[in-house]
Amino acid sequence: MPKFAASIFTLINKTMSEQIIVKERDEVIVRFSGDSGDGMQLAGNIFSTVSATVGNDICTFPDYPADIRAPQGSLTGVSGFQVHIGSGKVYTPGDLCDVLVAMNAAALKTQYRYAKPDATIIIDTDSFGPADLKKAAFATEDPLAEMNIDADRVVACPITQMVKDCLADSGMEPKAVLKCRNMFALGLVCWLFDRDLNVAFNYLREKFAKKPALAEANIKVIQAGYDYGHNTHSSATNVYRVETKHKVPGRYMDITGNKATAYGFIAAAEKAGLKLYLGSYPITPATDVLHELSKHKSLGVTTVQCEDEIAGCASAVGASFAGALAVTSTSGPGICLKSEAMNLAVIMELPLVVLDVQRGGPATGLPTKSEQTDLLQVLFGRNGESPMPVLAATSPTDCFDAAYMACKIALEHMTPVVLLTDAFVANGSGAFRLPNLAEYAAINPPYVPEELKGTWTPYQRQEENGVRYWAVPGREGFQHILGGLEKDNKTGAISTDPENHDLMTRLRQQKIDAIPVPDLVVEGDAEDAELLIVGFGGTYGHLHAAMDEMRATGKKVALAHFKYINPLPKNTAEVLRKYPKVVVAEQNSGQLAAWLRMKVDGFSPCQYNEVKGQPFSTNQLINVFTKMMEE
Repeated sequence: MPKFAASIFTLINKTMSEQIIVKERDEVIVRFSGDSGDGMQLAGNIFSTVSATVGNDICTFPDYPADIRAPQGSLTGVSGFQVHIGSGKVYTPGDLCDVLVAMNAAALKTQYRYAKPDATIIIDTDSFGPADLKKAAFATEDPLAEMNIDADRVVACPITQMVKDCLADSGMEPKAVLKCRNMFALGLVCWLFDRDLNVAFNYLREKFAKKPALAEANIKVIQAGYDYGHNTHSSATNVYRVETKHKVPGRYMDITGNKATAYGFIAAAEKAGLKLYLGSYPITPATDVLHELSKHKSLGVTTVQCEDEIAGCASAVGASFAGALAVTSTSGPGICLKSEAMNLAVIMELPLVVLDVQRGGPATGLPTKSEQTDLLQVLFGRNGESPMPVLAATSPTDCFDAAYMACKIALEHMTPVVLLTDAFVANGSGAFRLPNLAEYAAINPPYVPEELKGTWTPYQRQEENGVRYWAVPGREGFQHILGGLEKDNKTGAISTDPENHDLMTRLRQQKIDAIPVPDLVVEGDAEDAELLIVGFGGTYGHLHAAMDEMRATGKKVALAHFKYINPLPKNTAEVLRKYPKVVVAEQNSGQLAAWLRMKVDGFSPCQYNEVKGQPFSTNQLINVFTKMMEE
């Protein structure tokens, strides 16, 4: 046994008589880390679900390695999952964790930087052998001393061996047994937080419904991890309790942004009385939307996994023409390929929702990482004058509402709509209170009225908003032809007349400009802020947390966060001109700032930009914004 393992193994046998320090906390951050195949995402998801069901607010960050097929035990192949649980509102996954689970030496080496100085660290001593330490680039056999980690904060146990012993009579293959190690760590963490294991058990039985033996094996290991903590007082350094202060009645679930988006599409289709069609090519990180919707054929959902991005969008245009609520899902590289079909929907003026789950670029870039770099692409990345509404979801749970509103706008204004999420909100999760659909606004597509039979033409519009009427094929007396060639505004016949082309271009733009969207809301010191923070989409939580912490120190700060980007809220200029100093913070090189400069005369904000494939650090934001206020 290495010197490290020998020295630390004695910590296992703490006696029951030792005093346990129970820390009542408003919030706690836990980070699971290990090889990409170690099931850290599953362990994190289960713990998130367990926490959400007891009323804690949560925010998660699955941090996939860029090289997800890296060799086992290597530094580049470490997968992390961070979850922030709180008694009140939680806006971010947190910067640094209170509990770090490191399933091997590489995980400890790469992830310890995300741990607080007094964090509790759980390690599998069986994965800290000489070969493991060498792969992780440790210079000695005592990684704790090498990294200046206080051994008293470490819960060290031979997880691998105990899992083998636990499942010795299960008949499982050795490789399958090793895949259960994450569940032991999960059980130990559940002990640390006094969580009800039944929620985790039910989760596993549902997930592995077709493999009940596998479910029961994992359940047995979770219980073993929990019992280990209980019997040895492995948590004697810190026990955490996070009690929900204000419980809002309702049914809750832990939900990822991608799943919430899929549910939002289903809800909108039901509200509109339409079939839902998704034409998609599987692309990281949007694939889960396709996977989720494919499970719900009983709800009138049709999904088609197409051979490429172009086919996915083109098939959705066809479904829209046929009268369905049509959706296509992708990421930035797919938007490049879909643009021609998107333009077809623009000129045909058909409802279509284009979901863009943003990732690191250019080209194939960083498929597992998160950025906000597609904004200008979805605003301008098409030939001709082709305006499209653009929305950006602000959190995993907001994805439901954002998807619903994107569908409502598309259907009621006969236009393709882009819904932006990103890898952070799509893969991350939050505590989701199941909505009452009856409380959501009605969706009323502008079907052509029967009284226009005989006089109707394809581009005849409603006078109040310029939206063309929708004639679904099959209605007698409303036969028509649409296509990519420009049509005459009055007759619907193909036209190359310059005056008509100018008119149609203006009509399409006016229709988008007239779409009503909610006013921009200013949070914080709305009346007298010295600094206004501006952002859009998935950075909302980090910007809000930065504002809250700055206000807690007496600084006058406000936040204006954009969900509706095209068209902009009517009060945008009024808000942006109100404050003496404005900073636009985004995970790109300044795309929203450029858009706002274009739309608001004389607007000249400060900027803070990062393009790292990672969420903002709240502490870094506070430092930057504070410095701006002092300049």
